[in-house]
Amino acid sequence: MRLPRTAHTSRPWLIHEIARDFRVEDVWALPTPGGPDDLERLVQQFANDEGPDTSSRLSRLLLSVRWKLGVLFGWDEPGSGIGSRVATLRDRLPAELREGPRGPDFRLFTSVFLRHDEWAAELANRTVHAVLHIGWVPDGAGGYRGQMAVLVKPNGLAGVAYMAAIKPFRYLIVYPSLMKTIAHDWQLQSAS
Repeated sequence: MRLPRTAHTSRPWLIHEIARDFRVEDVWALPTPGGPDDLERLVQQFANDEGPDTSSRLSRLLLSVRWKLGVLFGWDEPGSGIGSRVATLRDRLPAELREGPRGPDFRLFTSVFLRHDEWAAELANRTVHAVLHIGWVPDGAGGYRGQMAVLVKPNGLAGVAYMAAIKPFRYLIVYPSLMKTIAHDWQLQSAS
C-alpha cells in the first residue's frame, strides 16, 4: 500500500540527517508482518538473490529496456556511480556509525548503514543518486512491518526528466510486482 510522504518524514530516522538534500519520491507499507526484531530478516531477504523470481514478465521487460537505454545513453558507465560521480552517504555518518554494521550490498545497491529499526542502501548513475530506505515500524495492530521509502537526488534536468518519464511505469508495473515478490518471499520464509 502506498503511503503519504509524512509516513516517512515524521519518523526520527537517521536517514533524515544524512540525506537532507534528497527528496522523498515514494513511501510504501510492505507486506511483511512480524515482530519487533525482524528488520534484519527483511534486509537479508532484499539481499538474497536466490529463490523464485515472482516479478512479472512486463516488469522484467521494462528492466531489460532500461539497461539497453542505459548502454545507449551511457547512464551506467564506470565513473557515474558511488565514489565517482557522487560521494557515498556513508561519509556523512557520524564517526561511531561509520564503524558500525553496514548491512549487505545487493544488486546495484551499496549498503550505507543498518540499525535495529532502519536500513539504507544507495545507488548512483548519470541520471540520479537514489536511496532505498527500509524502516521497521509498528503496524497499529500490535505487530510490526517494513516500510520502504525511495529518496532521490536527480542529476540535472536530464535526471528530473528521467524520473518523470519512469513514474507511470513505477506505479503501474514495477511497484505492484515488487510488492508481490516481497510478500511471496516473506511468506516462504515464514513458513520454513
